[in-house]
Amino acid sequence: MNTLSSSFLKRLTFGLIGGFTYAMVRDQLRFRSMKKAVVAITGGSRGLGLVLAKEFVRQGASVALLARDNEELARAKKIVELFVPGADVLTIECDCTKPHQVDQAVSAILRYFGKIDVVVNNAGVITTSPIANTTKKDFEDSLDVHFWAPYYMNRACIPHMKSGARIVNISSIGGMVPVPHHAAYCTGKFALRGYSESLRLELMPKGIYVTTVCPGLMRTGSARNARVKGQFKKEHAWFSMMASAPLITMSAERAARKIVAAIKTGKAETNVSTPSRVMSLFHSHFPGIYADFGSIANWMLPNPTNDLRTTLEGKDAESVVSRSVLTSLGERAAERNNEIPPQTDQMH
Repeated sequence: MNTLSSSFLKRLTFGLIGGFTYAMVRDQLRFRSMKKAVVAITGGSRGLGLVLAKEFVRQGASVALLARDNEELARAKKIVELFVPGADVLTIECDCTKPHQVDQAVSAILRYFGKIDVVVNNAGVITTSPIANTTKKDFEDSLDVHFWAPYYMNRACIPHMKSGARIVNISSIGGMVPVPHHAAYCTGKFALRGYSESLRLELMPKGIYVTTVCPGLMRTGSARNARVKGQFKKEHAWFSMMASAPLITMSAERAARKIVAAIKTGKAETNVSTPSRVMSLFHSHFPGIYADFGSIANWMLPNPTNDLRTTLEGKDAESVVSRSVLTSLGERAAERNNEIPPQTDQMH
C-alpha cells in the first residue's frame, strides 16, 4: 500500500511539474509585445474600454477607439493623449451592431495605420431588471451588442490579421454563471463566450490567438449608464452599491493590466478577479447549491412591476442610496473613466 501511494505521488508530482513547465514554455513561445501594435477597441470611449486604451498606449501601442458618441470619443482621445503624450489615437464613430458601419470603420483603421494587430470587442450594455419586466427586445438588444457586434467586427478584421495577432472578447462573470435580475445581459454574454471559445479553436492554426475575458464586478463607473427596468430607483441603487463595493469589485485599472498581460501571452481565457473565480468554480461543481443561494439573492431584490415598456438609464433613476457613501468609489471611477460628461470645458 505504501509502495502504491509513493508511486502515485511521484506520478502526480511529475505530472504537475510537466504541466507547469508546458504552460510556461507555451506562454513564452506565444508572447508578443504591445509595442508598435495597432489595437482596435470597441466601446472604447469610456469605462473599461477607455482604461484598456490607456494601458495599451502605456505599453507602446497605437489605438483606434470605436463608439457611437462622437463627443465621448473626443473626450476619450484627450484623456488618452494626456495620459501618454504623443500617443497615436484614432477615433471612429461606429455602431458595431450595424455591419456596414463596422466594415467602414475597419477600412478607416487600415487606411490610417496600415494594419490591425489586436481587436478588443468590449462594447456592452447592462440591463438590470426582474425577468418579469424583461422583454424580447431586451434579449435582442443584448445579443446584438454582445454577440453580433463582436461577430461583425471579427469577420471584418480577420482577413487582415497576420500570425501573432490577437482577438479579445470581453465576456463577463455573467457569461459564466447566472445572475439574478440580469437575464438579458447573461444571455448575451453566455453567447459571446461560446462563440469566442469556438473561434479560438479555428484560428489557432493560423497563429491568431483568441482570448475570452470574464471579469467580475469592476469599478468602472458604468452603473450610471446601465439600463434599468421595474422599480427603477431600487434596481439602480442595488446595482450601484454592488458595482462600488470594495471587497467584491476591483479597480478597472488593475483589471486592464491583467487583461493586457493575458493578451500578450495569448491565453485562452482569463478571469481577472478572485470573487468571480470563486463564483465560477462553485457554480461548476455545485450548480444546485449555487441556484439555491441565487434564489435567496433574488428574493432580496426589488419585486417586478407591471410596466414592461419603460426603460431608464441609471443616471435618470438616482436616489439617496445611489448617490451616497456606499457608491462613492463607483462615482469617482465614473469621473475618471469618461462615464460622466465634464461640467466645464476643463478636463478633470
